[in-house]
Amino acid sequence: QKVTHSESSQAKKSQHAEEAIFYLNCRAAYLAVLKSSLENIQSKEQLSLVLQQAGRNPSQKTVNKYWTSQTTTLNFDDFCTILKQEKPATETELLEAFGRIDTDNTGYISHDELYNILTTRGEKMTLDEVSAIIKQADFNCNGRLDYKKFCDFYLRSSEQCCQTAREKLAVDSRLRQQQFGSQAETPSEGITLPVSKPSPRVSRKADHKIAPTKGDSKTPSRPSSARSCKASASTTLSMAASSSRNTTKLIEPDTMKEWQCAQSKGCFYLEEDGEIISHKYKLHLPQRSTVCITIKPFSLCQVEGKSCPWLSVDTALYILRESESQENLQLVSFTEHQNKEVFGWKGELGSGVYWLLPFTTGCRLKKTKKQITGEAKLVYRDEDGDLALTKEFRAALLDIFETIDLDGNGLLSLEEYNFFELRTSGEKCDEEAWAVCKENFDMKKNELTRQGFLDLNLMEANDREGDPSDLWVTLLSLGYNKALEMTEACPFVIDISAEKCKPRIKAIYLEAGSSQLNRAVCKSVINKGEAKAMDGCENIIIYTYKAGRRITSVIENKSEHKVIIHVNNEQSKNCLSNRGLTVFAVEVAPKSMMVSQHVMPLDEQEEWLYSCVHSLL
Repeated sequence: QKVTHSESSQAKKSQHAEEAIFYLNCRAAYLAVLKSSLENIQSKEQLSLVLQQAGRNPSQKTVNKYWTSQTTTLNFDDFCTILKQEKPATETELLEAFGRIDTDNTGYISHDELYNILTTRGEKMTLDEVSAIIKQADFNCNGRLDYKKFCDFYLRSSEQCCQTAREKLAVDSRLRQQQFGSQAETPSEGITLPVSKPSPRVSRKADHKIAPTKGDSKTPSRPSSARSCKASASTTLSMAASSSRNTTKLIEPDTMKEWQCAQSKGCFYLEEDGEIISHKYKLHLPQRSTVCITIKPFSLCQVEGKSCPWLSVDTALYILRESESQENLQLVSFTEHQNKEVFGWKGELGSGVYWLLPFTTGCRLKKTKKQITGEAKLVYRDEDGDLALTKEFRAALLDIFETIDLDGNGLLSLEEYNFFELRTSGEKCDEEAWAVCKENFDMKKNELTRQGFLDLNLMEANDREGDPSDLWVTLLSLGYNKALEMTEACPFVIDISAEKCKPRIKAIYLEAGSSQLNRAVCKSVINKGEAKAMDGCENIIIYTYKAGRRITSVIENKSEHKVIIHVNNEQSKNCLSNRGLTVFAVEVAPKSMMVSQHVMPLDEQEEWLYSCVHSLL
């Protein structure tokens, strides 16, 4: 038992040390380009620079993934999230990439071949850019590139960028005092952190011990990592198994069967960087009426016995009233009542237009590390030598059809099909292209049938002479893994019932959570949650909201200055945080609010304890 305890303690220390190093590198890279971690990244060029300072080498495609047409700024938290997803290239990965070109395994690639590849494939380089690589004597000789030496040079350069940024941070004592995450002035559990010696000011602060007040035990209740902080607020909530006792149930009136209804499907999709995108909707009500709005994950069962892992994903819907300016949507309410997997809201809405913004915390819908032993087969050749879809791929395509058929009429309209196209290829199908589809594939009333959708995918396989590469691009973008399991998406269905009028719902966008949604989440927690000001700093308020399976905390900074809040969940039990970290830190701008974290039970059949300390650094 002593050995097990010791191993567990060492593992815990190792995890904290890794988190500390990660946040140190994030901050060093960020402050190598920007003056303050409160300052936002303002352009694609700045994003590329900070990623390079962190030892990454982002392609334009990578930058475009995080800086879309709707992006105006990215903050430090966004940058940390990107770095978690964009791992630096390893020597093995680089050598494998070159090995696919060097089929004879000579260790060299001719300059002519290098010119051809880099200027015609993928993200095309200019001749000058390729020439700059070839002129480097360290890894070029006799008209050939020694790619093993090039990989060594690349990795050394990458590490040098990180080292330079860390040295700059270490030299600037003012910046060093702003370290994040586990990088509190007093390391948790005696972890030795790889930073230079603190300034005298920091040393004095770190040496200060909090004297126990009368009646307290000798051991402070707060985790050690929080003891050097100026002020703190702790919250402890004990939650019952299955959350049945913590749930406000949705009560549906007996007469609701006679109400007029509208329905739309949609889906949460998980991006490579862990960001979640989903459909966004407009709701039209012609007159004032009592309405009932619900959202829930829906099951797809084309393959008998196949599980639907997304059914445990939490869902919610935020209802916002449209005003004269769409920039100023007003939060009406959100679906906080629950019947099993259904979350709903019932109340009276006036006539007009409302936005319905689907939301999931990201606790359950996140990147998976499941090992796939073999790649599923998508197509095969029949007895006549013709290409055909495998049974498994056909079933997956029918599930996809069910998901993208938003109105559930068994047909795909051009609008519905374009959401599919935007997700999988980033482009839209115009009326002319749709007319070509009508000539070649089965349609009814100018809408694509299931068979037409299957035939369209078979045509794509034929165009590639059986090469499934493009088909896999489609599948992976829709949340499927190489075993044809949907693990990184969550289909859902929205139902609306109105007592006095016919409601109309229409999907408008397919995009990431907007500032409107973030603001709505914060407002809902502030309106419904329990407020607790930090001891010794009443301008910093922590709001904690619990509902059923979810706990959300929001930080409000009423002061005129930015603050750095250290968040420690080490005492929590059976908890799953959307942050993916036990200890982390966030920076809150003056006169602003932001979500600290969302937490759910790891195992819903067991009791869970939420114990969180927010500390001001």
